[in-house]
Amino acid sequence: MLTVAVVMALAAAAFHGTWNVLVKVSGDPILTFRRVTLTTAAVATIPLLPAWWLLGRPALDPAAAGLCLLSSLLETAYLWLLSTAYRRGELSTVYPIARGSAPLLSVLVGLTLLGERLTSPQLVGVGLLLMGILAVAVSQASGRATLPALLTGVAIAAYTSVDRVGVRLSTPWIYGWLLFTLMALELPVSVWIASRFRLYVLGDAIQAPTWRQAALIGAFMWAGYFLVLWALTLAPLAVVAPIRETAVVAVAVWGVWRLREQGRAALKLTGAVATLAGIALLAV
Repeated sequence: MLTVAVVMALAAAAFHGTWNVLVKVSGDPILTFRRVTLTTAAVATIPLLPAWWLLGRPALDPAAAGLCLLSSLLETAYLWLLSTAYRRGELSTVYPIARGSAPLLSVLVGLTLLGERLTSPQLVGVGLLLMGILAVAVSQASGRATLPALLTGVAIAAYTSVDRVGVRLSTPWIYGWLLFTLMALELPVSVWIASRFRLYVLGDAIQAPTWRQAALIGAFMWAGYFLVLWALTLAPLAVVAPIRETAVVAVAVWGVWRLREQGRAALKLTGAVATLAGIALLAV
């Protein structure tokens, strides 16, 4: 089962990195996410009833539903923070900071609040994570994307911990469907509220992505997230979470190579590699 979980986590990393690249180049990220959540929830609902009937009509535990609601709110906040970071900074900078800070924050919570202890390799991993994130943050010209990218990591650590409990109280695909359906409702409402209070303004030159683009991004997002949920039912979070972050280096390389984010490229890539090495050591 552990091998299956590792393969799922690696596939999820590939899907996750891909949809982040597509979001970065799609225009306004929050408009993209609004369409993505709507299309994903709609497409996922189509096979829901026949699958539910054929698979024995599995029930959704009330506790799992409550955790799913909490996770959806955290993930809606995550989409806002990630969108802000992508509007301010480069893919090769934002992605390593956001994905690398999440496991680091989880470790810090464990050390300070839960009284956990780390082995020597894990302590080295923490040091590498700190150096990697610092290197990527320093590579920015202005640093305006650093704070939202770090807060994205906070949101990732929070919703991953919630999902780790919630998915084991439910059937993964039902939990995932409810999660995306809630987000499809929450995101448009949050956009409307932010617009009314002038916290979010759409630039005139920014075009919304097509529904086809949104459907493609949604397919990658859904596949990656479902694989992670499934992997969490087969293996511990300490194994699944670090493996999923292998996309850090791949996305950083893609941003430097294909998107021509050449500023301090060596520092970005070195930081991304250090981040990945630190995550790997934390799993030891």
